[in-house]
Amino acid sequence: MSTEKRLVAYAFPFKKQILIGLLCLIIAVALELAGPLIAKKVIDEHVLGIEGTWDHVTERDDRYTVTYQNKYYKRSDRIGGNDDVIGETITILAVGSSYYMINDKVPLKGEREIQDGLLTVKTVQEQWQFTADKLSISEIYPFFKPEQMPILYLLGLYVGLLIIAGFFQFYQTFLLQKASNQIVKKMRNDLFAHTQRIPINYFVDQPAGKIVARITNDTEAIRDLYERVLSIIVTSVIYMAGIFIALFILDAQLALWCLLLIPLIWGWMKLYKHFGTKYNQVIRSTISEINGNINEAIQGMPIIQAFQREKKTKQDFETLNHRHFIYQRKLVKLSALTSYNLVTVFRNIAFVGFIWYFGSASLEPTSAISIGLLYAFTDYLTRLFEPVTDIVNQLPLIEQARVAGSRVFTLLDHKGEDVVDEKIARYRGHIQFDRVSFAYNEGDDVLRNLSFEIKPGETAAFVGHTGSGKSSIMNVLFRFYDPQQGTITIDGYSTREWSRQQTRSHMGIVLQDPFLFSGTILSNVTMNDPNISIDKAKQALKAVGADSFIEKLPNQYNEEVGEGGTTFSLGERQLISFARALAFDPAILILDEATANIDTETETIIQKALEVLKIGRTTLVIAHRLSTIQQADTIFVLDHGTIKEMGNHNTLMQAKGSYYQMYQMQQSNKSAV
Repeated sequence: MSTEKRLVAYAFPFKKQILIGLLCLIIAVALELAGPLIAKKVIDEHVLGIEGTWDHVTERDDRYTVTYQNKYYKRSDRIGGNDDVIGETITILAVGSSYYMINDKVPLKGEREIQDGLLTVKTVQEQWQFTADKLSISEIYPFFKPEQMPILYLLGLYVGLLIIAGFFQFYQTFLLQKASNQIVKKMRNDLFAHTQRIPINYFVDQPAGKIVARITNDTEAIRDLYERVLSIIVTSVIYMAGIFIALFILDAQLALWCLLLIPLIWGWMKLYKHFGTKYNQVIRSTISEINGNINEAIQGMPIIQAFQREKKTKQDFETLNHRHFIYQRKLVKLSALTSYNLVTVFRNIAFVGFIWYFGSASLEPTSAISIGLLYAFTDYLTRLFEPVTDIVNQLPLIEQARVAGSRVFTLLDHKGEDVVDEKIARYRGHIQFDRVSFAYNEGDDVLRNLSFEIKPGETAAFVGHTGSGKSSIMNVLFRFYDPQQGTITIDGYSTREWSRQQTRSHMGIVLQDPFLFSGTILSNVTMNDPNISIDKAKQALKAVGADSFIEKLPNQYNEEVGEGGTTFSLGERQLISFARALAFDPAILILDEATANIDTETETIIQKALEVLKIGRTTLVIAHRLSTIQQADTIFVLDHGTIKEMGNHNTLMQAKGSYYQMYQMQQSNKSAV
């Protein structure tokens, strides 16, 4: 499905609001476009309506009857069945800025000329001459007087229509913008929810800034499409349709010529789409890279400053910023060539054609072009180019939204798994790996045909050099990844029988570099889970010894935690993460080098906390300091994804193999310090 169709599909659930908004828009446009037609009627039938034939009637029977030289006259087109016409007819004609009265029926079409009281009317076939009396202002005024009330009535009607149109405009704007915000809200929720279904390896390959840009910047561009562009484009299309209808009512032939504007706009949009899409793809991609660059620079600022890499970091940013500038400039050039300037050219050409059309018609003496018709056409033609300008001005935003949409849908199309968090019974923690092989990259196995067993309640430790596969064991057990071969079971159930969420539901993990979320100390322990009470969280913090520093804080357990918890030391963050694991009471606890970066004093506190944590649960420890795992039931020594040695501390020391050498090396280093 194309990006455009998918954007429409997202709007479909809110079609009721959109359709009602569009209906309000149609009504508002129809009411507004009635203006030139009303103006034409005012000019032709009332302002200039006194020009024409007037019949002599016997008496003043209504307000349209005029008294002139003690006689009653009524405009011929207003003579009704009840009017008693005597038979005498006069004609009032305008020549220049003056009005003349002729005691005869005079042709209204043709060229007029007055000289010495003699009026000459010429057409192609004939020529007439009549005696004409010039009317003074006082004499012409009675003929204008009956038109005052209709003019006021029509003007009042137009004002009323504009007020009513204003209400409909308000509701169409409100409904369309409400719908657009709901659409983007749904899209952002779907996008964020999908990021939780995508496998963890996607986030390893993608910088965080790029993903953030898709959820924020790209959806914001799409919001502009629904909120502003959709409203303006639809308004413009309906406005143009209304204008064309009015033009056909006035003059069908000229309206047909004006229809040539539609293929011009269509070709125009296709041309802009061809170049605009290419430019916007680079711009949107570069914005994502800039976000990623800024995010990385902020997080790594201590390292950048410590190694004096400010200049290089600045150069990297400037390279991205320059690329963004170049393609933005190309887009500006494209918009400048295909926006206001081109609209102005088309408008001027249209007015030349309009002048030629009516100018050539005026050369034909038999033709009669009313001023009201001329005004209405001029007004509508001017209005016709307003929506054209609006449409053209939205082309950059349309292309931005299309490209942003394609990027958003690319992320949504990335294969994910449904979040299934239905509760399963708490397992005991009997873990078995059966011939498990796993590779992050195809052909490069980090775990090779690995088999071992950890019984419920036991503590197992994994040691080995960097790259031996320690963390990979935790990754496949926690189902951040799934192995390519072999089976992992818990209490006899394959982990693949459960969803990832169910597999992890009774596991806890403490990482080497603990992460704290914005909030309070208590919210970081409870993770806002309603099943974990405040008292339980406090007991967990006290159990791991975190109360020793928390109760010295101004707000104690409600102390605010900044982003990442950087206001606390690494040891303090680790204690809070231990309390978090304890509060959730997992059946399986994973400690991924949790004490690797801890000072000796804090390590003593954590060792005591570990004894509390291990009670009643299976514990897997990835250890760097061998002194911290001497009490483990089983120690697995790994080498390039295979188990080289296994046993408890005493057994391995007696074997004097790899573990013995590692232990002796650490002890000698410790003695040297």
